[in-house]
Amino acid sequence: MSDAGLEFTQDVLDGLIIHVRGLIPSYGFNADAEVALLNISENATFRIGSGHHQSILRVHRQNYHTFTEISSELAWMEDIRSSGIVEVPVALSDEHGTTIQTLPSHGGVPGRHAVMFSYLPGKAPSVEENLPHWFTVLGEVTARLHRHSMAWTPPKWFVRHVWDADAMHGARKLWGAWQSAIDLGNDGKAIIGLAVDKIRHELGEYGQSPDRFGLVHADLRLANLLIDGDRLKVIDFDDSGFSWHMYDFAAAVSFIEHLPNIPELRDAWLDGYSKKAPVTSQDRNIIPTMVMTRRILLMAWLASHREIPLSKEIGGLFTEQTVMLSELYLRDRYMTG
Repeated sequence: MSDAGLEFTQDVLDGLIIHVRGLIPSYGFNADAEVALLNISENATFRIGSGHHQSILRVHRQNYHTFTEISSELAWMEDIRSSGIVEVPVALSDEHGTTIQTLPSHGGVPGRHAVMFSYLPGKAPSVEENLPHWFTVLGEVTARLHRHSMAWTPPKWFVRHVWDADAMHGARKLWGAWQSAIDLGNDGKAIIGLAVDKIRHELGEYGQSPDRFGLVHADLRLANLLIDGDRLKVIDFDDSGFSWHMYDFAAAVSFIEHLPNIPELRDAWLDGYSKKAPVTSQDRNIIPTMVMTRRILLMAWLASHREIPLSKEIGGLFTEQTVMLSELYLRDRYMTG
């Protein structure tokens, strides 16, 4: 498949490196400081510097977030940090006091926003770790985040995406159409279509009352967590927005929804969550629907981000597994442990 129309092609990345090197002296780095590409996902993430002088630069995908939406993300992060809810990165300003940068693009294409963050030590948990323990910790942290967002009064200009059924699988399709999933055949489309119908019905029944729907991180997957000793830190609020509280568990098991220990991780997460916030039977029962909601959304995301390494690595297999999980979900046999 051609890379035409895709975001982070090699030519784009090569150009970004030049612009990043032009930016970093305003943050106190030498122009020849180490610039390492850490990850290409929704955005391109770079580690700047080395040793005791490191920062993380996030270069945004075009046309995903506006300047105001990024400012809103940073406002929530700063209030979380200052309130001591959980350790999160600090958005850094350059020598002119500017926090949200705009890197130029060529050929009449809009520039890309970029934000420099403080470096947080730690490592992301893996499936080989003692995940039930860390999911208990994560559940507690997530409940604290939800309690904070419910009590917090955001600035009047605050704007973030709304992650509802229409945004995930409907007309707004923020991450693309699930029907365009990599290697998805007609039989698979029919099965997933039935699963989406069931999801929309279940979410409609569950509702969006303020005690179950509000400002959430929305991407608390393993890659966005850092373990540092006995502490759990949270990074990357780029997808934060308004959604169901229980959706944060679904995001936590992103890309591992097919593993047999998901019910154990759910129970551990709920144990931690219930230490800080109430959990109803309706909350617990909606979790399989939330996980399938996220899984199908990720399938669409992989298709609309075909140029990134993860899509090339797992795209077809992920689609195949999603069809299998949809069949289990339709028979009420998913996450029954």
